[in-house]
Amino acid sequence: MPRVNFTTGRLAAFACPPDKAQAFLWDSGVTGLGIRATPRGSPSYIFQREFQGKSARITIGAVVDWSIPRARERAREMQRDIDQGRDPRLVKAERQAEDEATRAAAKSAELTVGEVWALYLADRKPVWGVRHHDDHLRLAKAGGEKATRGTRGRGVTIAGPLHSLMGLRLVDVTAPVVEAWAAKEAKTRQSSARLALRCFKAFLNWCAEHADYKAQMQSVNPAKTRRTREALGKALAKSDVLLKEQLPAWFAAVRAHPGPVMSAYLQILLLTGARRTEILDLTWKDVDTRWKSLTIRDKVVGERKIPLTPFAAQLIAALPHLKKNPFVFASATAKDGRITDPRAGMQAACKAAKIEGLTPHGLRRSFKSLTEWLEIPAGVVAQIMGHKPSATAEKHYTVRPLDMLRVHHERIEAWMLEQAGIELKPEAEPQDGNVAQFIA
Repeated sequence: MPRVNFTTGRLAAFACPPDKAQAFLWDSGVTGLGIRATPRGSPSYIFQREFQGKSARITIGAVVDWSIPRARERAREMQRDIDQGRDPRLVKAERQAEDEATRAAAKSAELTVGEVWALYLADRKPVWGVRHHDDHLRLAKAGGEKATRGTRGRGVTIAGPLHSLMGLRLVDVTAPVVEAWAAKEAKTRQSSARLALRCFKAFLNWCAEHADYKAQMQSVNPAKTRRTREALGKALAKSDVLLKEQLPAWFAAVRAHPGPVMSAYLQILLLTGARRTEILDLTWKDVDTRWKSLTIRDKVVGERKIPLTPFAAQLIAALPHLKKNPFVFASATAKDGRITDPRAGMQAACKAAKIEGLTPHGLRRSFKSLTEWLEIPAGVVAQIMGHKPSATAEKHYTVRPLDMLRVHHERIEAWMLEQAGIELKPEAEPQDGNVAQFIA
């Protein structure tokens, strides 16, 4: 094959004839270095030599991207590979893989906590409950949106505890950084920061186990340090609970509440021992008046069925049915279509009853505590409340059907009403079936 000395002018003038599929021009300076051109594509440097009895051709790169000296040096490198018994095609593939890995590592090093946090939430969403997923969104929210409530007088929403960490590079999340964050958050919202820390530790553990992010992680989870724990302190056990002698005053105040939906909600919260969001999320499809049961969306086991006791059934039957609204404790003004925050109603009732410090979750604690007066089996109470079984026999050998739970649950309700001085009067109940049939 004729060879010429590569110059800028010769390369610029070289082109493939239109009647040919490809054309080659070979360099006289370095054996095996050439240019391949096609009628449509731009010319490229190539290296072609014999390797192990067969012709091997490797593309070096486009002529516009490579200078002549640089192309000649790469061709010499490939010739040395052949002289050493190495296939230059494999060497090129290895180099490309190394370059790609280097670029990926550089890109990964620039990933922010916020970017990976979004991927983490998407990955874990199928195995999380809705409330747990929403908690993660809330903890990292930016804030700054106009609002009239919960802004501490600012007029805009407050950023979540983890938001200040979202802009950091993942590789920059170190123990001192987390410790400084904890010290700052502890001054204004210690309880929220403790929850945020637990969620953030789980996030960093996930990153350390993920192939794409583990290279950016510290050898030890930076959120697990003594200084961080000390800054946020330990959560104290809550003790807000209704005493037996407080039942008359509390029921009287709640039943006198001007909002019938809130009044019924608070009473049922106490009479079922459920979590506050479990009752808030109750829909008419979950109320079965035929078999007298409530289907609760449980954060532990997915869902559970508990008895629909007589007084609770009367409270629910008396609630208004808002058109096209599926929620039992509906609200015509709330964005979600149901009561969103029962704390104001709870505080108003407790103020009227002269009971201090009682929270909606305190009603769940009260249900468990008040059952001690009746010596109800602990496993029965746990099953009604949705607590995990605490013993092997409870987990694997004790199965209580709904009718067995009903015997105990109705006894609990009757005792509470007796202590409160409320007489359960027989009233007309909805027809047998699901209350959903009465929705307009």
